[in-house]
Amino acid sequence: MNIWGLFLKLTGWKVRITAPRRDKTVICVAPHTSNWDFILGLCAYRSLGRKANFLMKEFWFFFPLSFLLKYLGGIPVAKRSKKANLTEEIITKFETSEYINLAVTPEGTRSKVERWRTGFLYIAYGAKVPIQLGVIDYSTKEIIVKDEFTPSGNIEEDMKFVKAYYATYASAGKYPEKFTV
Repeated sequence: MNIWGLFLKLTGWKVRITAPRRDKTVICVAPHTSNWDFILGLCAYRSLGRKANFLMKEFWFFFPLSFLLKYLGGIPVAKRSKKANLTEEIITKFETSEYINLAVTPEGTRSKVERWRTGFLYIAYGAKVPIQLGVIDYSTKEIIVKDEFTPSGNIEEDMKFVKAYYATYASAGKYPEKFTV
């Protein structure tokens, strides 16, 4: 057992990641209601010897923190002009990288939102990679990534599918009142 798994075991968490290990995938994680989601998800993935990538504002990539963030899988995101297209940049990163498991939260924030972001669907479809569906379930203290699907390119229908999946985990977040599908 590595240090990541030991931390989870000592804190009572179980890892149930049965989705296939892939060199390239998008990992959709919801509900996202706490900063602990990042730490628990990172520990779970690392406990299995896998590395997940994540997007973070370029602002945080300063010396010496940048070394740690990049080691953990961080991908700096520069402040965008209206002409810049982050989705296209990430698709290109998928095409030019040997390994990228990009973890994203469709809500885009820990606060309650009515509209989920669709960028992860466009990225997975454009990069021709599957989406693995992850849950950090505080009610059972389990980190779960068991199901995956390949987006069809019909963003509206794909989002309906994703939201229906997560509707069964409506009370799983640390703060369930902050989550809505």
